[in-house]
Formats: sequence, structure tokens, C-alpha cells
Amino acid sequence: MSPEEAGKAEETEARDPGLQPERTRLAWRRTTLSGTVSAVLAVKTALHGGASASGAIAGALCCALWLGFLGIAHRRIRALAATSSPPPLAPRHATAAALCTVAMAACGAALVL
Repeated sequence: MSPEEAGKAEETEARDPGLQPERTRLAWRRTTLSGTVSAVLAVKTALHGGASASGAIAGALCCALWLGFLGIAHRRIRALAATSSPPPLAPRHATAAALCTVAMAACGAALVL
């Protein structure tokens, strides 16, 4: 075994496999918190200056998208906490999370403009 291979083997053995899922779980929690703040601000913006029909619809849509993202995030957080080697995120869940995030941002932008 060459010195380079020995160094890589020591790095692999020294790495704690529980750290990456923990960091990922915390990232999901931070993203959920950011989505919560965005949804609350969207509802506040929709109600500011009197409630209009379009503002109420956009605010309700923002809240529905937030609930969808919250469900996906909670499911992933539980999967990350369950084992030290969690399964990868399913492509359909990743797509749904991305779509909820983009749609929530679009609803928030529509409320502001």
C-alpha cells in the first residue's frame, strides 16, 4: 500500500458517518423555517391595506405550498434521524420540494408586485 492510499484509508476510518445526515437534517430544518417566514410574510402582505380576492388567493396558495413543503421536509427529517445511513431522497420528493419552493417564491413575488 502506498503512503497516499494509507492516508486515504485513515481519513475514511476517521470520518464519523453520523455527521453528514445530521448536517442535512439541520439544513432541512433551516429551509423549513425560511419557508415558514416566507409564508407568514406573504399572508401579511396579502392582508395589508385591505384584503383583495387575488391577494387572499395568492396568500392561501402560499400557505398550501408551505404545508406541502413542510410535509416533504418532515418526512425527510424523520428518515435522516432514523438510521445512520439514510436512504437517498426519492426523485419525486426532491422534485416536489423544489416545485413547492419555486411556486411559493412566485406567489410571494406576485403579492409584492
